[in-house]
Amino acid sequence: MSDFLFRGSLAEVDPDVAALIRYEHERQVRKLILIPSESYAPAAVREALGSVFQNIYAEGYPHERTRTQTEAELLDYEDQLGFYRRYSDQRYYKGVEYADIVEALARRRCAEAFATPEIPPERIFVNVQPLSGAPANNAVYEALLQPGDTVMGMSLIHGGHLTHGSPVNRSGKHYRIVWYTVDPQTERLDYAQIRDLARQHRPKMIIAGYTSYPWAPDWQRFREIADEVGAYLLADIAHTAGMVIAGAYPNPLGYAHVVTFTTHKTIMGPRGACILTTDPDLAKKIDRAVFPGEQGGPHVNVFAALAVAFKLARTEAFRELQHQIVRNAQAMARRLAERGLRIPYGGTNTHLLLVDCKSVRGPDGTPLMGDPAARVLDLAGIVVNRNTIPGDTGAGAASGIRLGTPWITQRGFREPEVEALADIIADVLWACKPHRYYVGRDLVYRTKV
Repeated sequence: MSDFLFRGSLAEVDPDVAALIRYEHERQVRKLILIPSESYAPAAVREALGSVFQNIYAEGYPHERTRTQTEAELLDYEDQLGFYRRYSDQRYYKGVEYADIVEALARRRCAEAFATPEIPPERIFVNVQPLSGAPANNAVYEALLQPGDTVMGMSLIHGGHLTHGSPVNRSGKHYRIVWYTVDPQTERLDYAQIRDLARQHRPKMIIAGYTSYPWAPDWQRFREIADEVGAYLLADIAHTAGMVIAGAYPNPLGYAHVVTFTTHKTIMGPRGACILTTDPDLAKKIDRAVFPGEQGGPHVNVFAALAVAFKLARTEAFRELQHQIVRNAQAMARRLAERGLRIPYGGTNTHLLLVDCKSVRGPDGTPLMGDPAARVLDLAGIVVNRNTIPGDTGAGAASGIRLGTPWITQRGFREPEVEALADIIADVLWACKPHRYYVGRDLVYRTKV
């Protein structure tokens, strides 16, 4: 009997896609990647991601009893499979006995990674089904708010995220958004301003957590402000979750009502996201908001890869990696400042930093802008992204670049190598000769080197 399983390697079946994958692998090896939101997923994570778990549907959730089971109990196959045969579960599809275990295992390992002496893993409710950070945040909005409710988040220009209320995102279209910003003099969070705004606008939810603000927030002060006005506190630690696990960044559990994060940044896992809460009532609302509210069938192969990533995240090597990421970012910020480049926000205690490209000017005073700077660095083999900094008017006129140290730290960079790299970056930027011209009514910024 013949079958239709389309056997053969990728190179045999589709040499064009095989070539593209090879070229992208070569690019990642050849260039130094300083995108703060990118990292290198270990081979074991990628192997799990490409497993046969990707073939199945599993709408719904594992049995509720698995939430408090230990890893040893979850991996007791005789007990788990016997329970499944006797009671099944509430998923809409059958044939999910192993999907149940792998999702429950990912949830348990996540809870253990974020547990604290005061909050054991059994008290942490984890949802690992969001496909990425935006769906995770959208599910929290759906679970906790009504359309038209007021939400406070950080201005996108100052370091917030699209899902924190940007008008081009659905969060900004369905809710009333109040922005908080950094102090224009110190470029740090102004908690007095945040409290005043909260008292004035009485938000239903306050969001803390950032994509380009390089300092850790004071979770306790945010919770005090939220409690004063009766708001939920959402901690979006998409960028910093790996550092939280390693103790290199303060843990929001115990302060935030809900925590969201992606799993493909500093956790170095597959593309996905998690939602945590210690409130069982909120957990039920969140689960319903994710499925069926936001998504249909989850990506079970991602659960397998997440389980691997969270296992790696609890190792001593991972802890050292995360602390070195922070040390490297601080070393890079110091060295670039020594080379005369202004560092917005005054430094960093996280994995990222920003450079004010306007430090470099052309003969006629034209400032170097973020996009030309990023393009020139890319040609030099250094990958960064343009980014707004305080004082910019919009993303289209970003005058900064954002740099992060996760990927290069994974490759073994420490302070001496980072300082040498910072010198190369400074050399390239100072060699730029910015100029500008009009295309129709649009002012275009370019640079020569």
